[in-house]
Amino acid sequence: MTALRLQEPFRAVFYTPFYAALARGDFAAQGLEVELLTVGDPDRAAQNLLAGAADLAWSGPMRVIREQAREGGGPLVSFGAVVMRDPFLLLGLGARPGFTVKDLVGMTLGVVSEVPTPWWCLQYDLARAGLGADAARVVTGNDMAANMAAVAEGKLQVAMLFEPFASLLEDRGGAVWYAQASRGPTSYTAFYATRAALREKREALRGMVRGIAATQAWLHAATAKEIAATVAPFFADIARALLERAIARYKGLDLWSRTPHFPREAFETLQAAMLGAGAIARAPGFDACVDVAIVEEALA
Repeated sequence: MTALRLQEPFRAVFYTPFYAALARGDFAAQGLEVELLTVGDPDRAAQNLLAGAADLAWSGPMRVIREQAREGGGPLVSFGAVVMRDPFLLLGLGARPGFTVKDLVGMTLGVVSEVPTPWWCLQYDLARAGLGADAARVVTGNDMAANMAAVAEGKLQVAMLFEPFASLLEDRGGAVWYAQASRGPTSYTAFYATRAALREKREALRGMVRGIAATQAWLHAATAKEIAATVAPFFADIARALLERAIARYKGLDLWSRTPHFPREAFETLQAAMLGAGAIARAPGFDACVDVAIVEEALA
């Protein structure tokens, strides 16, 4: 067995394919002994890779894009598509059929404070609708739990949440008004590593690609109930029925990639969102940020 240290930025339902791969033994079947490290801070995960404290991580390709957009670029590279649609949802009280981002004009909107990507991407949606980031009265600085409570109490009109917060708010009278996944392909989560690791540990990292590919095939054939039962040990604080609902929603939104092949369109959407939000000053481009070859090698 080859030992690898794999980092997760934080625990989240939309990362279900990774937990399923670990639970099912799909990485172990490739001869890999994977140690999962939870760092709690996505930026620190990148620092750990650079320091050699981990071999690879999963997270948003935005970190690689941001690194490569700097003068001189950087050593981090993404590979292996896993979450290629946006897992965030806009919820308010009561159903709003036909709601679009244009209906956000003048509303009080609680945006996610934990990570920047959802708000960058929603600004991209607003821009495509001919609106600016100031179309809504944006409330920042609160976490998703606080925003969920604020909507339920009538203190916010709409909040940006991921699962299971979305389902919890539904239980308090909330409804999904807009799924950011409806935008289409957006690169949200993939593996990433340093260029040095991709050279020196390439066969082991090809094994990670083959492992996640096996999980993806299973995931798209399995029911939400089967998936929830598989990953439940990673979510001891979420009731099984709630976890199943959350997974069923994400399956319905086609959130999870069917193969590890990284779609260029999904990358370009995220890059455009980051440019539009001012998160990067230049577009480094797909080829500078994504190692396509390792997936082709792994699955040949």
